[in-house]
Amino acid sequence: MAVSLAGGGLIVARVSSGDSYPATATFVLRPVSSISASHSASVLAAPLGPTAAELAVLDRAAQVKALNAALKKLAGKTPDFSVGVFDRRTGQRYVYRGSVKFDTASIVKTQILACMLLKAQDAGRGPTTAEMKLARPMIRLSDNNATTTLYQRIGGKSAVTRCNKRLGLTQTVVNTRWGLTRTTASDQIRLLEELVDTKGPLKASSRKTAFTLMNTVSKAQDWGVPAVVKKGEIFTVKNGWDTRSADGGLWAVNSIGRVTTKNGKVDVSVAVLSHNNKSMKAGITLVEKIAKLTRQHLKY
Repeated sequence: MAVSLAGGGLIVARVSSGDSYPATATFVLRPVSSISASHSASVLAAPLGPTAAELAVLDRAAQVKALNAALKKLAGKTPDFSVGVFDRRTGQRYVYRGSVKFDTASIVKTQILACMLLKAQDAGRGPTTAEMKLARPMIRLSDNNATTTLYQRIGGKSAVTRCNKRLGLTQTVVNTRWGLTRTTASDQIRLLEELVDTKGPLKASSRKTAFTLMNTVSKAQDWGVPAVVKKGEIFTVKNGWDTRSADGGLWAVNSIGRVTTKNGKVDVSVAVLSHNNKSMKAGITLVEKIAKLTRQHLKY
């Protein structure tokens, strides 16, 4: 941080930070010129410094800078990845390569679930027994056959593309083969937020359904984002993994989810996307390491 006396008697701080902030952030620490003549001696004699709000900005910038450095160091020796974090308590958003597109693999199933719930809402009803019979294994077990059937039932590529506009997903390109849908960490964070936003398109009953399914995945499915969860915290998760001959047999491994507490002290969405992993296990290790780095540095 560089501090200088600017024109008009303002003390100004310039903060250099990383990818999630402008290269230089400038803000006023103390309006010196506003000090009256009668009090100038006593006030100027007092130590000048940043306010609590300004200190918070500096602290956030330091956190982001440290996390950027840690992720760049990791990126130099690992497969390609991106990550996004949104803290609902503070409104602070962090993304690392947040606009880079990755194959969704099975995390698209959360998107399909949201679109199914919206379609039911539009018809003035809740999801049918038949729809839920497909949605449960789709999310809890990551069942591909159930997903294909539900995807086709709600209208496939064209319907989900229209649905994405309602959800605010501007960087996601839907594929007829749902697992090859392309998305970004930024869009996945937006999707997670739509699942809990009381002012969003999903009604309370739909949001509850999504939470219940993503909070009760099978034990074999609770890796990725749950790796950052502490005792007493609640998580939701949907993971995705796939290998393709087009990628030389390498793996795409992704994890999206939320970490919360009942008292509201933690309320965070996390999305980690990766590809070109040598194995599913290696991809899981990478995704969990990235998620842990975000919590370590952003201190949520």
